Amino acid sequence: MEIRSAKYLISSPRVELCPAPNKPEYAFIGRSNVGKSSLINMLTGQSKLAKTSGSPGKTQMINHFIVNDEWYLVDLPGYGYAKVSQKQRASFGKMIENYLRLRPNLVTVFILIDSRHKPQQIDLDFLAQLGEWEIPFNIAFTKADKSTQREAAKNVRSFIDAMREEWEFIPRSFLTSAVKHLGRKEMLAYVEELNTLFHERDKAG
Repeated sequence: MEIRSAKYLISSPRVELCPAPNKPEYAFIGRSNVGKSSLINMLTGQSKLAKTSGSPGKTQMINHFIVNDEWYLVDLPGYGYAKVSQKQRASFGKMIENYLRLRPNLVTVFILIDSRHKPQQIDLDFLAQLGEWEIPFNIAFTKADKSTQREAAKNVRSFIDAMREEWEFIPRSFLTSAVKHLGRKEMLAYVEELNTLFHERDKAG
């Protein structure tokens, strides 16, 4: 897939205020500071589309971007550590849950996992929650340039092995690096594939 255009559309505090659900939509979420904004910028080929920040917890709404005027890319607040109050965290949690469960055109959620670390329980718990809600997801392992190829591959394998203990079906995963543009071609080809299926289903009614 060639990215011809990508632009910011709207930030919504509630799912009801999101754009009309008339295009295929892909959400990106992960622990705070997992490299989400950098990955979104790398995929869209725009260095400043999503705001990158050194401090965790910057994304606080449901942020919609439109790509090629054909599909939505959604940047969701991170889960886990963020310098926000318990009350704010609960309200983020509710906003994310409502978005994930009520958005009819959501094709898949890309869960971002830091490839430098061993499996973290918070990530596995989030996947289990998605399973309970029956939300389709895929995994993007980030920051592959920050460790050796061998170490990244080992951590990816460990994470998939940890998933196998709970999951019969393991979804597609992608090893990515925003710096080296690793995984860009594969992820965009996958989105293109899913866009085609979305429109075929739409036609079939």
